[in-house]
Amino acid sequence: MKKLILYTGVLMALLLSTGNFAKAQHKISSQGQGAIIGGAGGAVVGGIVGHGVGGALIGGAIGAGGGYIIGNEHRKHAEKERRIAYRESYYRRHHHYPNAYVYQRR
Repeated sequence: MKKLILYTGVLMALLLSTGNFAKAQHKISSQGQGAIIGGAGGAVVGGIVGHGVGGALIGGAIGAGGGYIIGNEHRKHAEKERRIAYRESYYRRHHHYPNAYVYQRR
């Protein structure tokens, strides 16, 4: 029991001390976040349902693929909303929409 408490304490200290370094990293894209979350969830569910490592690996792979697709769709939606907001603010300021072709020849 003492070893379990000792190992848990060492693991928690390691996790808490490395938490500050994670903030210095670059932001993960929506696709990456979706793949990580989906892969972890799929591995847990696959491990429970498949009763072993094989089920966890298959579940993790399927979950990561599904999470990537969902993250990609989220990125597309956010980009579309950003473009709409830009066009609306441009219209309010200039009373016309921005030109589709910035470098038009006259």
